[in-house]
Amino acid sequence: MESKKLHIALSVLTNVCRFMLAVVFVFSGFVKANDPLGFQYKLGDYLLAFGMLEWFPEWVLMIATVALATLEFMLGVYLLFGINRRFTSWLVVLLMGVMTPLTLYLALENPVSDCGCFGDAVILTNWQTFWKNVVLFIAAVIVLCLRKRMFRVVTPRSEWLVSVNTLLYIIILSYYSLSNLPVFDFRPYRIGASIPQGMEIPEGAQTPVFETLFIMEKEGKRQEFSLDNYPDSTWTFVDRKTVIKEAGYEPPIHDFSLLRMADGEDITDLVLADSGYTFLMVAHQLEKADDSYSDLLNELYDYCREHDYAFYGLTASNEEVVDQWLDRTGGEYPFCNVDDITLKTMVRSNPGLMLLKEGVVLNKWANENIPDEYQLTAPLELLPLAQGHVQGKGVKIATCILWFVFPLLLISLLDRIYFFYRRNRLARLLGDRQRMNEEENNINPLIKD
Repeated sequence: MESKKLHIALSVLTNVCRFMLAVVFVFSGFVKANDPLGFQYKLGDYLLAFGMLEWFPEWVLMIATVALATLEFMLGVYLLFGINRRFTSWLVVLLMGVMTPLTLYLALENPVSDCGCFGDAVILTNWQTFWKNVVLFIAAVIVLCLRKRMFRVVTPRSEWLVSVNTLLYIIILSYYSLSNLPVFDFRPYRIGASIPQGMEIPEGAQTPVFETLFIMEKEGKRQEFSLDNYPDSTWTFVDRKTVIKEAGYEPPIHDFSLLRMADGEDITDLVLADSGYTFLMVAHQLEKADDSYSDLLNELYDYCREHDYAFYGLTASNEEVVDQWLDRTGGEYPFCNVDDITLKTMVRSNPGLMLLKEGVVLNKWANENIPDEYQLTAPLELLPLAQGHVQGKGVKIATCILWFVFPLLLISLLDRIYFFYRRNRLARLLGDRQRMNEEENNINPLIKD
C-alpha cells in the first residue's frame, strides 16, 4: 500500500510537471498566434534549407502556423485545467516524441540558427531547443504515467465551455494579428525604438563581419554570388541575403541599409538623421503586395509633398517589378532596395507603413490601417498618430488575459443559471407528480369503500 508521503510526493511531481508543460505550451501557442506571419517566415526558412519551399504555397504554411498555434495553446489550457487527462497527456507525449528527435537533427545539422518555437519573444539556439524538449518530454511521460493524480480545475460538465472559449480565443487572436499587426512586438523595429541605437556596438566589443550574398538565376539554375565573384549580365537577380562571415557581437539591427534605386546611393544616414517626419512604405515582395491600398498610399504621398515630409517605398524586389507597380498603381514616390529579411522584420504586412523621426519609430500600420484623408487633416505634429504613444506591456497582458477569462466567466455563469433553472424545474415536476400521487392515494380508498 502506498505510503502517505509517497502519495504526496508523486502528486506534487505530477502537477509540477503538468503546470510546467501547460505554461510552455500556452506561451508557445500564444506567441505564434500573436505573430503568425513571423512563424510562417520561419517555416519557410526551414523548408528553404531542405529544398522544399516550392512544394508548399504560402496559404498552406499559414494554415499550418495557425493550426500549430491552436494545438499548442489548447493543449496548454487543457493541462492547466485538467481537461481530458488521458487524451491530453497522450497527445503531449506524441507531440514531444516527434519534436525531440527532430530538434536533435536540427541541432546537429543547424540549417537555421534560431528554432523559432517562441517567435521573437525568446530566442533559443537549436541545442538549447533540443535540451528544452528533452526536459519537456520527460515531464510529459511523467504526466502520462501519473495522469490520475492531476487535480481538476473545472468540473467535467464545464469542460466544453473551456474548450470552445479557448478555440475561439486563439483563432480570433491569429486573425487579428494577421489583419492588423502583432499585439506584442518583440522586434527591434517596434514603436518607440530608436534604429540608430539598435545599430550601435558597445565599445570594445568584437564586431562581426557580414557578407552580402546575391541569389542569381540563369537558365533555370539558381546560384549564390558575393561581391567578389558577381556574375555578368546574363544572370538575373532574384534576391539577396546577409550572412555572418566572422562571429562577434551582433547588434539588434545590423542590416538596415537603404539604397536608392534611382541612382544607387546609400541614403541610410540621411533618413535616420532627418529631423522631420519620414514615411516608409514597406513591401518586401512588391510583386505579391496587395495593390488595393495603392490609392491610400498615393494620397499619403501627396500629403507628404504638401507638408514637406519624406516618403520612400522599400522593397527587396528588382527595378522591373517596381516599375510595374508604379505603372499599375499610378504611384510617383521613390523606391529604395532593402534586404528582404529586414523588411519582413520591420512590418508584418505587405505592404505596411512605418513613420520615423530622427530614426525613432513613431508608429506602424498594416495595410488595412493605413491613414486616410479623414485622419490626415493637419500637420503631423498636431495629430495623435505621430505622437508615438506606446501601450505598456502590463496593460496589454492584462487585456489579453481578460479577453480570455471574461467570456469564460460569462459562459460559466450562464451555464450555472441554466443548471439551477433545470434543477428547479425538475424539482417542481417531481413535486407536482408526488402531490398527484398523494391525491390519488387519498381518493382510491374512498372508491374501494
